[in-house]
Amino acid sequence: MKSVRSAPQQGKPRLTTSAMIASIAAEGQKTKSAPFGHALVELARSRPDVVGMTADLGKYTDLHIFAKAFPDRYYQMGMAEQLLFGAASGLAAEGFMPFATTYAVFASRRAYDFIHQTIAEEDRNVKIVCALPGLTSGYGPSHQAAEDLALFRAMPNMTVIDPCDAHEIEQLVPAIAAHQGPVYMRLLRGQVPVVLDKYDYKFELGKAKLIRDGKDALVISSGIMTMRALEAAQTLKDDSIDTAVLHVPTIKPLDAETILREAGNPGRLVVVAENHTTIGGLGEAVAALLMRSGVHPPFRQIALPDEFLDAGALPTLHDRYGISTAEVARQIKQWL
Repeated sequence: MKSVRSAPQQGKPRLTTSAMIASIAAEGQKTKSAPFGHALVELARSRPDVVGMTADLGKYTDLHIFAKAFPDRYYQMGMAEQLLFGAASGLAAEGFMPFATTYAVFASRRAYDFIHQTIAEEDRNVKIVCALPGLTSGYGPSHQAAEDLALFRAMPNMTVIDPCDAHEIEQLVPAIAAHQGPVYMRLLRGQVPVVLDKYDYKFELGKAKLIRDGKDALVISSGIMTMRALEAAQTLKDDSIDTAVLHVPTIKPLDAETILREAGNPGRLVVVAENHTTIGGLGEAVAALLMRSGVHPPFRQIALPDEFLDAGALPTLHDRYGISTAEVARQIKQWL
């Protein structure tokens, strides 16, 4: 949804409340509609064990596309997330592969114990796909899952994935289906940017990929922050700053070999950029890996603060909390 603008304030146009649910795509950026929903339909054509489940959020997690194609394999559980995941575990025990969707805040807070006890502990083959990860909603702390990666990283048996764009989502749906065991996947919904196609990118579960190389700084990123890092790298070229971007879509298990190789390349500032709180996410995972391995580059972190975030227009919030393209570029330039 495009933001609606009102009178300028302090030299900048003021965004109205419609921008609280604005697309993360920049104006004019290439996008694809509902890549998860369409990819799941394609998967289900050859996998009769695939079922789609949601807790009253089919339309808002793009699962309505699956529901239309396979109505007899679609389960609408109502506003009952604990029931959703308990039932998904039961279906998995009977040989089905549930793709269970909701908002990230509801899975990571409201239903955490049910996921922990009935899915992770039993190592059930349930794929948990959650919209509005991190700061992708302007509706305040009730809808901003700024700590979801930390919570699911801490859960044994759980694979954790944070995709960058539509191109990657289309690839990872069949990839996580091929993986036996529970998966937590952050979901980008609606009109999702297409970024990685121009880099001949191929998703591999558990693997980090160097998207572009550079001699001055290395940005290690996941999710939408890989898109921001690539955009910032283009901006920094104008200041003769050569920036590498290492995309890490699989947060757990972490690709230690690739991260250590790239972070150990001497002479570069290492910056971890993530759409998540500074605590317990990719930044701390990478920092701990580097310390344990004796690799000590100059290290900085771009992440959301350890606080309850404001409500407001997404572009304004991304600037305020340092995860917009302009802010990523500014911080890297300042540190260098």
